[in-house]
Amino acid sequence: MAVQEGALYRAVVEGYASDGSGVARVEGLAVFVRGAVRGETVDLRIEHIGHSAAWGHIEGLAVPSPARREPDCPYYGRCGGCQFRHMSYEEELEAKRLRVEDALARLGGIHLPVEVIHGARNTQRYRNKVQFPIAPGAIGYFQGRTHRVVDIDDCLLQPEVDTVCRAAVKGWMDRFQIPAYRERTGEGLLRHLYLRTNQAGQALCCLVANGGTLPHGEKLVAALRGAAPGLAGVVLNVNMKKTNVILGREFHTLWGQNWLEEELCGHTFRLSVPSFFQINRAQTEVLYRRALDFAGLTGEETVVDLYCGIGTISLTLADHARRVIGVEVVPQAVADARANAARNGLANKTRFECGDASALAARLEGEGIRPDVVVVDPPRKGLAGPGGAGDSGLHGAGAHRLRLLRPGHPGPGRGPVPSPGLCPPPDGGGGPLPPHRPCGDGPPAGSGRRGLSGRTAGEKWEHPQGACALRTHIMSSSSWASRARSISDRV
Repeated sequence: MAVQEGALYRAVVEGYASDGSGVARVEGLAVFVRGAVRGETVDLRIEHIGHSAAWGHIEGLAVPSPARREPDCPYYGRCGGCQFRHMSYEEELEAKRLRVEDALARLGGIHLPVEVIHGARNTQRYRNKVQFPIAPGAIGYFQGRTHRVVDIDDCLLQPEVDTVCRAAVKGWMDRFQIPAYRERTGEGLLRHLYLRTNQAGQALCCLVANGGTLPHGEKLVAALRGAAPGLAGVVLNVNMKKTNVILGREFHTLWGQNWLEEELCGHTFRLSVPSFFQINRAQTEVLYRRALDFAGLTGEETVVDLYCGIGTISLTLADHARRVIGVEVVPQAVADARANAARNGLANKTRFECGDASALAARLEGEGIRPDVVVVDPPRKGLAGPGGAGDSGLHGAGAHRLRLLRPGHPGPGRGPVPSPGLCPPPDGGGGPLPPHRPCGDGPPAGSGRRGLSGRTAGEKWEHPQGACALRTHIMSSSSWASRARSISDRV
């Protein structure tokens, strides 16, 4: 019997789709069911039938899963920010493990078991940057698959200082009748509220405006300073283009400083509003520890960090390498990377160049630079050779071996690499390293509870509500710049 739209069916949820929806089968047809948990039996109503799948919603739970949880957020289901708050964190990690394994097998043709996920110790209020879209009557997040802004009083993923800053801005808008931006017409003034925080409890507040000035700006500064004692600065960003790109290129400091400092892996970084910095600091340290372990640095290596940003990975590696060369196309990021290197006493071991990765790689090769390790974060097309995912395409006679680190990419690489000196933090968590201790400096305290036993193939490091992974790939370095050009050409 053919499946009918609007009809009610009973089915068992077998797994998960990429967006967190459960996957059940009705008469052999895959049905995506929002809010379902693997293993439970549900009564679902079919909403829509496509060419090869259908979509439905739960009308009753015949047999609920033991992993089902009551969502702890009042906006869950309306706000599009989270997809897994109706299940335990352990089940969320398993859903993401299965997702990576399925993608490797089904899309990549690679049967690589994902054996270990290092979950985060803290899954609440970990985000160090939030960007609230602003619409008439609302400052919050977009509803899933829409451009409708849901007004969010508080989000469990953001620090509490963000909550009070948001309330101060909304109160100021209401008091002085500051018009919100209307995406459809391009009218109105305020587009986004952008907040960056650090572990010291400081906050940097940026208002993105469809204009070059803010009316009653001094009142806004006063409201923010009164609400957030740790406020470090207030910045105006001008974006008058009709675009969904959040930040424009023009910045004006309204009060205080236009940057924050944050510590990562024992180094201090200065972050402006447009600076890229990993959202989850604690889990970034977990990932960078593993990158160091994969790199196997002895202090004699030359490392090239493509797309290096402000130098967070570069400086982490520089503690353990002879020299690190960072390549980045954004001039301000390069300036920030050089300043960060000097600030941390690593200027003599680092070199940062601004320009296209392919052109700079060719120039470095022309200087006779043959790196031992190349870091590519985020991963780019072109890392695999023309022979397929497992073929680097760069095996040259007499060339020494080069380790290619690809944070964020679980794809093909060499076999398991022993990791005798590095284990996840206790409880599988992603807590920070002890104070003043550089990443990779021996095993973290308490690491004896759960060793890795050399099981590196397909391991994954979890950011709550997002994921990252790291693998290595061995290839020849005789034509490493050719590979860099291939990567750049395919971006």
